[in-house]
Amino acid sequence: MRNIGRPSLKTVLKTTTIAGLAAVMLSSGIPGQVVQSFAAPVSVTAPQAPSFADVVSAVSPAVVSVRVQSDAQPVSDDSSSFSFGGRGFDQLPDDHPLKRFFREFGGQVPGAPGAPGDRNNRNQDRADRNGPRGQDGNRPHRLRPAAQGSGFFISEDGYVVTNNHVVSDGSAYTVVLNDGTELEAKLVGKDSRTDLAVLKVDATSRKFTYVNFADDSKVRVGDWVVAVGNPFGLGGTVTAGIVSARGRDIGSGPYDDYIQVDAAVNRGNSGGPTFNLSGEVVGINTAIFSPSGGNVGIAFAIPSSTAKDVVANLMKDGKVDRGWLGVQIQPVTQDIADSLGLKEATGALVVAPQEGSPGQKAGIKEGDVITAVNGQPIKDARDLAKRVAAFGPNTKVDVDLWRDGKAQKIPVTLGNLQSDEASAAEPKKPDAPTPSSDKALASLGITVAPAEDGSGLSVTDVDPDSEAAARGLKTGEKIVSVNNRKVTSAADVGKVLDQARKDGRTRALFQVAGENNTSRFVALPINEG
Repeated sequence: MRNIGRPSLKTVLKTTTIAGLAAVMLSSGIPGQVVQSFAAPVSVTAPQAPSFADVVSAVSPAVVSVRVQSDAQPVSDDSSSFSFGGRGFDQLPDDHPLKRFFREFGGQVPGAPGAPGDRNNRNQDRADRNGPRGQDGNRPHRLRPAAQGSGFFISEDGYVVTNNHVVSDGSAYTVVLNDGTELEAKLVGKDSRTDLAVLKVDATSRKFTYVNFADDSKVRVGDWVVAVGNPFGLGGTVTAGIVSARGRDIGSGPYDDYIQVDAAVNRGNSGGPTFNLSGEVVGINTAIFSPSGGNVGIAFAIPSSTAKDVVANLMKDGKVDRGWLGVQIQPVTQDIADSLGLKEATGALVVAPQEGSPGQKAGIKEGDVITAVNGQPIKDARDLAKRVAAFGPNTKVDVDLWRDGKAQKIPVTLGNLQSDEASAAEPKKPDAPTPSSDKALASLGITVAPAEDGSGLSVTDVDPDSEAAARGLKTGEKIVSVNNRKVTSAADVGKVLDQARKDGRTRALFQVAGENNTSRFVALPINEG
């Protein structure tokens, strides 16, 4: 019987090595080169953001830069003279470093006879450039750059809309297309009240890309808008934002009704369009709010509904004729409404009808509240101004009034704002003085005295802690009427207040005349004291 012992270590190592090689061969075949593996770069599939590129490419050919030149001459002819700290070169001391510099290096002292700064040489240089002088010494004026802004075509035959303040001081106008083409233009008409103007490019051999006005009544706060213009003279520049607010009153005139946007608008954007995403003009950029002078995200555009009507009139007649009522008005506050017995603080309070105006001829009086025109309710003073202006001159309208606690309706034939306003008669002179004595209206916190002209009561003192002071009543102003009743003494005021209390009123309406014949109404509480 054969004895079987354990294999040696050498035999075991050989066997293991051969088995390992065999396993490698079976699993991967012939061994190859080893290659390192790297991670893929970051790639994020984000939602597709909306782009303004299609709108911009479509409307850009219709947007232009407007260059304005004027023949106005500068105040001084010394445009090329040297000035150092407010002094001319010849006023510097002889040992001044600049004078020593010119002497040491052989230069001519500016301003010296024959030197470049000499007035005679400058005059001669300009004469050479502008042509020979006439016998009387006059020569043609050179047009100088006066302003630059933006605009846009509204017709294929070359009508351009821009701002009045861009072109108002101009004598010559150049329209620069987005491809750099420069074309001369003429002024068709301008309207300072809405700050709009129309130019016309005379180019019969070509048709221009133009844009349409949008229906801005459909514009909502939060809508995307795109502004295209010529900021700082850089040429076609596009900015985007949203409609921030509507119906803004910035105190620029009686027809303020601006659209506020937060698209970046700067100097030079004036007159340029703000578009909706359909490529329609929703507004015309005209002003910015900026403490620093640069963009802070608050810009104001004239609504397209306003611009459309004004532009149509300018293209037709070169001017805008508006209906004219001829009354000074102010808003109706809740205090004023309470003092007059009105349920709501709406309408426009008549401070004074202008002498000879259509409103005065029709019988409108100070203290009346105009509540509607042709049956359309009036929201406030601005609303009345816009509605009346929208009617043409000589239009007959029905005006609804609130007077003495009752509603009334009177017919009025409107005048022409442009012609009638300038030719209106001067206010009547006050009647002879009426004697009165000093009285103190302690319950109201005011002290009055007879007015020097005999009309009304002069305010001689106002208690700083009174409601009258809080409402802005000041010493030196004059109380003309109370609840639309003329007053010439403190006793007159007392009678009107007593009647108001009997009628259940808690406030009385004081008509106050200030400096420069300005007038306003102030509602004061009458149940105190």
